[in-house]
Amino acid sequence: MAAYLQWRRFVFFDKELVKEPLGNDGAAPAAAPASGPAASKFLCLPPGITVCDSGRGSLVFGDMEGQIWFLPRSLQLTGFQAYKLRVTHLYQLKQHNILASVGEDEEGINPLVKIWNLEKRDGGNPLCTRIFPAIPGTEPTVVSCLTVHENLNFMAIGFTDGSVTLNKGDITRDRHSKTHILHKGNYPVTGLAFRQAGKTTHLFVVTTENVQSYIVSGKDYPRVELDTHGCGLRCSALSDPSQDLQFIVAGDECVYLYQPDERGPCFAFEGHKLIAHWFRGYLVIVSRDRKVSPKSEFTSRDSQSSDKQILNIYDLCNKFIAYSAVFEDVVDVLAEWGSLYVLTRDGRVHALQEKDTQTKLEMLFKKNLFEMAINLAKSQHLDSDGLAQIFMQYGDHLYSKGNHDGAVQQYIRTIGKLEPSYVIRKFLDAQRIHNLTAYLQTLHRQSLANADHTTLLLNCYTKLKDSSKLEEFIKTKSESEVHFDVETAIKVLRQAGYYSHALYLAENHAHHEWYLKIQLEDIKNYQEALRYIGKLPFEQAESNMKRYGKILMHHIPEQTTQLLKGLCTDYQPSLEGRGDREAPGCRANSEEFIPIFANNPRELKAFLEHMSEVQPDSPQGIYDTLLELRLQNWAHEKDPQVKEKLHAEAISLLKSGRFCDVFDKALVLCQMHDFQDGVLYLYEQGKLYQQIMHYHMQHEQYRQVVAVCERHGEQEPSLWEQALSYFARKEEDCKEYVAAVLKHIENKNLMPPLLVVQTLAHNSTATLSVIRDYLVQKLQKQSQQIAQDELRVRRYREETTRIRQEIQELKASPKIFQKTKCSICNSALELPSVHFLCGHSFHQHCFESYSESDADCPTCLPENRKVMDMIRAQEQKRDLHDQFQHQLKCSNDSFSVIADYFGRGVFNKLTLLTDPPAARLTASLEAGLQRDLLMHSRRGT
Repeated sequence: MAAYLQWRRFVFFDKELVKEPLGNDGAAPAAAPASGPAASKFLCLPPGITVCDSGRGSLVFGDMEGQIWFLPRSLQLTGFQAYKLRVTHLYQLKQHNILASVGEDEEGINPLVKIWNLEKRDGGNPLCTRIFPAIPGTEPTVVSCLTVHENLNFMAIGFTDGSVTLNKGDITRDRHSKTHILHKGNYPVTGLAFRQAGKTTHLFVVTTENVQSYIVSGKDYPRVELDTHGCGLRCSALSDPSQDLQFIVAGDECVYLYQPDERGPCFAFEGHKLIAHWFRGYLVIVSRDRKVSPKSEFTSRDSQSSDKQILNIYDLCNKFIAYSAVFEDVVDVLAEWGSLYVLTRDGRVHALQEKDTQTKLEMLFKKNLFEMAINLAKSQHLDSDGLAQIFMQYGDHLYSKGNHDGAVQQYIRTIGKLEPSYVIRKFLDAQRIHNLTAYLQTLHRQSLANADHTTLLLNCYTKLKDSSKLEEFIKTKSESEVHFDVETAIKVLRQAGYYSHALYLAENHAHHEWYLKIQLEDIKNYQEALRYIGKLPFEQAESNMKRYGKILMHHIPEQTTQLLKGLCTDYQPSLEGRGDREAPGCRANSEEFIPIFANNPRELKAFLEHMSEVQPDSPQGIYDTLLELRLQNWAHEKDPQVKEKLHAEAISLLKSGRFCDVFDKALVLCQMHDFQDGVLYLYEQGKLYQQIMHYHMQHEQYRQVVAVCERHGEQEPSLWEQALSYFARKEEDCKEYVAAVLKHIENKNLMPPLLVVQTLAHNSTATLSVIRDYLVQKLQKQSQQIAQDELRVRRYREETTRIRQEIQELKASPKIFQKTKCSICNSALELPSVHFLCGHSFHQHCFESYSESDADCPTCLPENRKVMDMIRAQEQKRDLHDQFQHQLKCSNDSFSVIADYFGRGVFNKLTLLTDPPAARLTASLEAGLQRDLLMHSRRGT
């Protein structure tokens, strides 16, 4: 039970008298005369008002004359005669423009119920759709209360004899409506109310002594007795959904709230209750309480006031009185157009207009009633921004009073709306680390913290040395529950020296780089760092070894080398890894890890040899580095046996075939370390015979010079010439090597004899006896060649003379064809036949079958074609100067080349330019004779 005396009072409503509309003449219909010049400004209702209701945009009144009046928002009062005698009850539906009334048309107890359709007219008045007597039986009784369900299917009427009738069906028509006596009792019925819950309809019935509820939507109308306390007329009401549609019964001592099946809360509001009404979440009570001495605002000008009544507006949710005022002889309280209207017996209408929410909040703020302001804002459904503003002001108030603990609780409620820096700055200035920590914790739990907030919170933990809170903050169960930036937290913890906490975060949230950085740079635990890398997935393990490999190699070279071997061959994370095992075949590029071994040549050699053995297709850089390392070790080794072993290893690596594409690099490495055997091997592999020759010449290795010429002279004949020139310049006795070179030069005809003589002339020790045999053999061969050439010239001259004679005979003498057989079929010739000057004869049909041209002899055509092709080829090649120079240079017999080109007529063009006209004519005739000799295909018959 809540005592109302403990509730605070506020003035959340503005009171004013309703004035007449502008343009009115100041006298309302049937109004009493005004008592003064100012009285005409206020609206005055007709006298004799006995009952009133509101809804559908109008205030409805019934009087003792049987009239019903309507006061719309325009305040233009209208009315009509509804009953002959008086109107006793009115009920205006809120969702339909239907009015139910109870009144009397004749003297005696004979109340009539009339249903009015306000949207239809009958002679200017609302249409009365139904009239029926209120008393169900023959016993006279007075109607005490009336209620109608909004669905127009239920209407309940209460009587003073304790009975209740229920009209079920369409209340606007007699045909579809049935009347039942729902309740009989010994106490007058003072209140009725329908309550709809889903498909179930309840009817609350209150008398002067009890409260009951009926289920009227089903059969048999089951009843539940809720209480043994009742109330007077007009002292019951139905609340709105904010109070769960509870039935309110206002007794003299308490106000009770009821559900259909049980009693709800109870409020101790003293005073004799006259009227109970529900308005927009407020309970309005008009009571007579003579114990309360009214304040100045309640005092009346007329000390002879007939009856003082107090109107209180209660906020049951927030436990305060929103308004309290004294009125004289209240007729009823109505609610319409968002305001409360209090009708008094003098015909005046008082309007109570609720202040806006912001104004009410400001009034509460001035009194520092922030808790009440918060509750009020929530009940008024203020948005989150407005609530946050209240929380902030409440927090500021508590902060100014020194209540930092309370202030931080209010600031926490502003998270998400108020800028966190506003709160943080306050508690930093006040040095209230505990309060700041609480605020920052909540900020993180709501996932609204940024990196700076995380930094600040962790610094608070470290300043407080609260390891338990720190561990609770960072040790969340899953990554989805993390409310802070992990990387920022790691940085702060590392800076504060909480390495174990930082490692925990880094490991659990897969910040591998931070984990390794702390282990290597702060804790110096190299073994643990290497173990951690070994259980990472392939990509992370590779990147971290590239980053931290040098540090690990410096401190734990053997273990680091072992991990690198596995990483570059067939890496799989260790069994301690949290994820699934990698698929086989993941391997890194071993060449990229070579710089890690910069200061560890022994480990580098082991790594390179391992990669070359286990993975033959390793990158070329592995073999290049291994070769350089072996050559370097060979060059610095002093022990002959070890040096020989290193020599063999280097040669073996060169012969592995891995340096074909990087020949120059391998050659440079061998030359840098003066590895001569490797240089010679690479020269030979690269077919650099000239360099091999020069190497032996520089070291005066005569026998090797000759051996090189013998091995590679076929591929490069110029080696013999270089050898001869080399030995010719030596002053030592090199007759043996000169003779060997000359023998090969003679066999291959590599140099002219004159050039040989000139070359050997540079050697002062070489005598004529060295080249005597060479010169003799050369002269003999030339003599034989001269004799062969003279014989060939003589034969050509004779042939030329014979051909010229034949040409002359063809030109001057007749040609007799004596062939008797066809040259194709060897059959006897028959006319028609074809004869050629070359001496071949053919049948006409044989010639046509085998010949390709009418002017060419089929038998001579192949040979003639060869000759013509040679002539055309010679003509095409007459200007090929570069080709002539190349052949002349490369040929062993230069004279043959010159003669061949001379025969092609290469030099004719040059000589023809300087020949006189006669010589030019002679040359033309000789060329014509040659063509005639070749063209034997003149046709004869």
